[in-house]
Amino acid sequence: MTAEREVLTWDGFGAATRELSRKIVADGFAPEVVVAIARGGLLPGGAIAYGLGAKNCGALNVEFYTGIGTVLDNPEVLPPELDMGYLKGRRVLLVDDVADSGRTLKLAVELLASEGADVRSVTIYTKPSTVIQPDYAWKATDQWIDFPWSADGSVIEEDANAAERSA
Repeated sequence: MTAEREVLTWDGFGAATRELSRKIVADGFAPEVVVAIARGGLLPGGAIAYGLGAKNCGALNVEFYTGIGTVLDNPEVLPPELDMGYLKGRRVLLVDDVADSGRTLKLAVELLASEGADVRSVTIYTKPSTVIQPDYAWKATDQWIDFPWSADGSVIEEDANAAERSA
């Protein structure tokens, strides 16, 4: 028996990011910079930046999940580094795919705020276990989420699995 999963399709992704963009505009927040948490926030970040008409985008590389259900002890910021000096005093929208434990989002919000940015955060999904609620979210779920960009794994994993099956 397989566990129930939340499946986000490409069409659903488009609808979610458009709805989130509308929520942000309706709230009156006009970000000067959109910062995506890499990797999961890259595609939502780009889509939301387009939805808001925001041209200044950046990425903050944070590693926490090392596989399905496996995490590091603490999230870690990885290179290349975001130009934090540029963010000081600016309105920044921080984007990620999901606030699961929330530890990655919390680290990123605190880091950007400590650099003097006016930070608001947005995720497509939130989970009940999150330690921080984003300012904007599309949907809450307690299930594992299959995102359209990651559900199939990498082609490297796919090729390795195919090689194992044929051996």
